[in-house]
Amino acid sequence: MELALITAQQVAVLFLLIGTGMVAVKTGVLKLENKQALSNLLVYIIVPAMVVNSYRMEFSAQILHNLLAAFGMSVLSVLLGTVITLLLTARKTGSRMPIFRFACIFSNAAYMGFPLISALFGSEGLLYASAYVTVFNILLWTLGYGLVSGGSSVKEVARSLVRTPVLYAIVVGLGIYLLQIPLPTLITQPLELLAGVNTPLSMLITGMLIAAGDVRSIVTDKHIWKLASVRMLLIPAATLALFGVLGFHGTAAQVVTLLECCPAAAITSVFAVQFGHDEHFAAGSVVLTTLLSIVTLPLCALIITMVM
Repeated sequence: MELALITAQQVAVLFLLIGTGMVAVKTGVLKLENKQALSNLLVYIIVPAMVVNSYRMEFSAQILHNLLAAFGMSVLSVLLGTVITLLLTARKTGSRMPIFRFACIFSNAAYMGFPLISALFGSEGLLYASAYVTVFNILLWTLGYGLVSGGSSVKEVARSLVRTPVLYAIVVGLGIYLLQIPLPTLITQPLELLAGVNTPLSMLITGMLIAAGDVRSIVTDKHIWKLASVRMLLIPAATLALFGVLGFHGTAAQVVTLLECCPAAAITSVFAVQFGHDEHFAAGSVVLTTLLSIVTLPLCALIITMVM
């Protein structure tokens, strides 16, 4: 129950930050065209700094064991979501299907997940979250990229992976952690300051995205609600059930499960624009699942405290 209450409070804080982003756009303080620049700042600087900073802890064989377990559980959870989504849409056709599948499979782990994990589990939780994001990024830029692009070459996929800065941050962080490399204050202080920017900046960007969407048309689109039910309810429930059957429990399992409970990935909208899919449907999927997460994330945390 305590974890659920903390989660509810944290999600409320996140939505106040989201509201700030919405108001900033509506009042002209922030321009919608700034969204891409802020997103680049988050993806290429802030999140990598936060990941590296999370590895700055004393070595523990137990934590290392849990970290490796988190990698395995992350692979299982994302692949489970993929199988469920493909089975549900196997006989479905239409221009919205690539975005539907992508948004169901890939959660907004970095934007919504990392702030929550940081608040609930601290640096140790972020270690396990980084394992999830590693698996997530590899599958996103291979399987996910293929789903929305209609097929991609090995060269394109490799180029996309090479451009994913968080993967480099994890390699650096692992080196610091495994070798117990001491870092001077001149390095650690900027890392900590940059890491602290992650939550407010990611939520401001989400607020800008919501402000740009037509909420009324979003909440009346039955296809978006179908997507939301798969992304926010079915896949998290299946992940929780699978982990229960396999006997997975503890912080690492809780972190991976919570990340699977997050709304649709923000990059869904980017891919819709890039590959000529329904931009309204993509943005609406991100907006609605983000709004629903204020209820579903605390509920997920409550269930986790009862069964894990």
